Amino acid sequence: MARKEFEKFEAVSAIVPVELGGNKGYYAAIAVKALVDGGAPRFHTLLDEQVFPGAIAADDAAINELDKLKGVTDDAELIW
Repeated sequence: MARKEFEKFEAVSAIVPVELGGNKGYYAAIAVKALVDGGAPRFHTLLDEQVFPGAIAADDAAINELDKLKGVTDDAELIW
């Protein structure tokens, strides 16, 4: 897991479990949460929803994408 802090939000590498046609796997994702008000994080799946067979591989992919993240909008959207 990796974390990046911006002016109003923090972004964290994450994974989202998925089951498609009986096959289980994980999406790479970035979770965004407000620094001040907190609340539930908003999850953004990445890489055109590519399914990874293991959680570690999905998190590694999310970390690579998090490194490319330039910011977060006031609406918690990712800025590349």
